[in-house]
Amino acid sequence: MTIRLGTNPIAWSNDDLPELGGDTPLETCLAEARQAGFTGIEKGNKFPSDPAALRAVLGRHGLELVSGWYGAALRHRDVEAEVAAMRPHLDLMQACGCGVMVFAETSDTVQGRRGVPVAERPVMRDEEWPAFLDRLGRLGDWMAGEGVRIAFHHHMGTVIETAAEIDRLLSGTPDSVGLLLDTGHLAFAGEDPAAVARRWAHRVNHVHAKDVRPDVLARALRGRWSFLDAVVAGVYTVPGDGQVDFTAALRPLAEAGYAGWLIVEAEQDPARAHPLTYARAGHAHLRAAADAAGFAVG
Repeated sequence: MTIRLGTNPIAWSNDDLPELGGDTPLETCLAEARQAGFTGIEKGNKFPSDPAALRAVLGRHGLELVSGWYGAALRHRDVEAEVAAMRPHLDLMQACGCGVMVFAETSDTVQGRRGVPVAERPVMRDEEWPAFLDRLGRLGDWMAGEGVRIAFHHHMGTVIETAAEIDRLLSGTPDSVGLLLDTGHLAFAGEDPAAVARRWAHRVNHVHAKDVRPDVLARALRGRWSFLDAVVAGVYTVPGDGQVDFTAALRPLAEAGYAGWLIVEAEQDPARAHPLTYARAGHAHLRAAADAAGFAVG
């Protein structure tokens, strides 16, 4: 049960809000990620999309590419169209040796719409689910054959946000559809990350570890904020700086034999939350929680 600790560049430069960290050079992000103790990183918009160039820039800092975000629209297009849309991204994941792809259903999402309350997210009608699950299952089987498995990312503002929606998605798809367990998005949605981990540890193939500041969350919910307004206000932070019990969330994964990456992913305003300082704190807390949960950190 050896795991590895990685990070996401969103603490240094935010892809959804380019003004957050927009002037931070990629080299600074990579150097500080390594200084904080991480050995892997997920792809951000500032990263090269050419495999050789990407491997070279990461290699200079002793980092591996772990995965990268892909926003799908399976509610509105068939599997063949989705494969065509994802092909360049999948090719990059394959070329860089990634075993999983961060995969979210982003059709009609409000996650990037700053003027829309996250509470006004899209919700799938009952009659939509069978076709969606069939397409997702077939795509999961195809991607498994390609060597890069789906790590399905439940996400605030999308059609898969709650524990009940995660249950329905995983109950209706084959094991080729893995779950990306995101502690911060579950906490934001009012769910218990440990409870979801206990139910679905056998399907988890990737982990995003971020914490939630309960005071900011309470204001976001009370004020019907957009997702991005909540992020700017500091709803998310690194492990150990909020309300999530990471040992409890990770223990079911250790018991199930999870052997993948744990990714510190905490989008904040880098002008208010110094990235290297928070990255170091997040790495230290997550490593301690992983040890307490029964993992060995490689």
